[in-house]
Amino acid sequence: MTTIPSWRGLPRPATLGLFLFFCAGFADGALVPFFPLWASSEAGIPVGAIGLLFGCYAGGELLAAPLIGGIADRIGRRPVLIASSLGVGAGFLALFFVHGVVATALVLLLTGICESVLHPTILTAIADVTEPSAHPRWFSMARVSSSAGQILGPACGALLALMSLRSVFLAGGTMLVLGGIVMLLALDETISAGRATGDGDGDGDGDEEYEEEEGLSALLPAFRDGRLAKLLLWVVLFEVAGNWIEAVIPLYAHDAGTLTPSGIGALFAYAAALTVGLQMLVSRMVEARSALWLTVGAGLATILAFALLAASPAMLALIGAVSLCSVAQMLVGPLVPTAVNALAPQARRASYMAASSVAVDLKDSLGPSIGTALYALAPRLPWIAGIPLVAIASLGLGAAIGRARRPSNESKSNPSARPEAVNPQELPVPWSPNPATE
Repeated sequence: MTTIPSWRGLPRPATLGLFLFFCAGFADGALVPFFPLWASSEAGIPVGAIGLLFGCYAGGELLAAPLIGGIADRIGRRPVLIASSLGVGAGFLALFFVHGVVATALVLLLTGICESVLHPTILTAIADVTEPSAHPRWFSMARVSSSAGQILGPACGALLALMSLRSVFLAGGTMLVLGGIVMLLALDETISAGRATGDGDGDGDGDEEYEEEEGLSALLPAFRDGRLAKLLLWVVLFEVAGNWIEAVIPLYAHDAGTLTPSGIGALFAYAAALTVGLQMLVSRMVEARSALWLTVGAGLATILAFALLAASPAMLALIGAVSLCSVAQMLVGPLVPTAVNALAPQARRASYMAASSVAVDLKDSLGPSIGTALYALAPRLPWIAGIPLVAIASLGLGAAIGRARRPSNESKSNPSARPEAVNPQELPVPWSPNPATE
């Protein structure tokens, strides 16, 4: 029988990381479902160009991630988390006050720069203080925390949208500023001085020579690690297509007269509630399955969601589609950061996590841009075009994650192999919440 861990026994930086994921999830949930509606109704932006504003936000992340994505490996996790959460919160608050497309695009660009290090540094801080074999479980908990925020975010946004669509920016920004203040008051540094200066084992002898490298190449591990680059390529393809459900459904349902803006917020809150209720259960049920099995299952769920949407914009089809999309993300979500962390040298975790965040940023940029452009051509075109793309991407992603796990198998037979390269599927049952002392 599995023992339920006590929150008192959990490492504080990891639990604070879960709280910050909740704040970020709340902000995303409050903004994303209503942003296309705000842009088309209050901002007067053509539907085909809405994706470009999404692209400004993701573009800031893409520009900054290669340059500052690994900064938490150099100056520490704590200052990066404080600055990034306060910066993103201030950017969202500024959206309430700015006017005009150019000013909005500039604010989104600067906000994206601050956000580029937020999520990867949270995951890195969690990995710093937890056992490698427990990383998949913790990353699942991070998804639960984010989804819990995405329940309250759309619900709060739906209420605020009754007054003004622009007011949802206030809610999202305030929550992230609160998260930054909590980090300032309660978060301890999780990286030792030795690891921050390039000594991977913290003994001060500087044995991690690659950490001494400077310049762009040192901050772009995807270009130095071929397995990571291939993994992230498949992640981008899979996530771009999956993002069309989130980016296009608000327009699809609104234009068909199926849902009001408040109803759209409720729909996305329901999808987040599914993740909160089922993520840990699904993770435990499938923990013995191969990566290919999980990604193919996620691909089939997404394909079925596209088929439902292509058939009809009716309420049942919308509910079924977001439900299937949630299941797909439950299967794949914890796999990617676990695989990336398995590939990363200990002193380069933040850089590798930042490289993986580029894939998410591309999803947030290319997904809405391509999805809304296809929707402008024909309302059902995103769903029809997405089916073959998801089928191919799910197979490629499963194979790439499987290759990323091979170092863990080698470490069993070679004691000198990197200790952090562990099999993402080897989870302790019952799970122990005791932190690792690295």
